[in-house]
Amino acid sequence: MGKIVLRLDRVMADRKMSLRELSEIVGVSNVNLSKMKTGKISAIRFSTLEAICEALHCQPGDILEYQVDNPKQDEH
Repeated sequence: MGKIVLRLDRVMADRKMSLRELSEIVGVSNVNLSKMKTGKISAIRFSTLEAICEALHCQPGDILEYQVDNPKQDEH
């Protein structure tokens, strides 16, 4: 089974936006955004995701990525 990985740090770097700036625009605390940035959350509200996407001019798929834990290799 895989997992969802947050790529907020990468999108923020691409947009040259600091955590403080994003926090002010989105209305989410620095602490909560920092947890998102480091992937230490287990859920995110759609309203928060929408606000982040609007602020960073991106799509949810730019921030969220599905990673397979143990990809099966061909056994040929």
